[in-house]
Amino acid sequence: MAIKVLLVEDSDVAINIYEKMLNSSSRIEVVGKAKNGKEGLELVSQLNPDVICTDLQMPQMDGLEFTKQVMAHYPTPILVLSNGVQQTDVDNIYEVMKAGAVDVMAKPQTAMGGSSESMQNELIVKIRVLATKKVSAIPLS
Repeated sequence: MAIKVLLVEDSDVAINIYEKMLNSSSRIEVVGKAKNGKEGLELVSQLNPDVICTDLQMPQMDGLEFTKQVMAHYPTPILVLSNGVQQTDVDNIYEVMKAGAVDVMAKPQTAMGGSSESMQNELIVKIRVLATKKVSAIPLS
């Protein structure tokens, strides 16, 4: 059975790239796409994805708040896929991991121009690993 993935990202370009990358694997299916955390939360309850990929910087509800809400109400493995988690963004990485994200992956600076095979492979591997993880609820503090 395919791994069900929900993409939460405000950039149409990025969402299309991720969807193409993930759909290249027969074991992964993108079941939903949301433009922000608020839309994402509604889809989580409807779609019950195996893994969620979210951006950090989004309108209405950012990725950090979205991660907190998901982990409080619908614990699901989350991969934060964002420009806000480069190796230098220690505070952002710490906050999203504390909120319950299982992994982070920086958007490659070239990704917006075209997808690289290595990023595609890394993303698919991360999704497959995250799909095997059981996560526990983290109550909102």
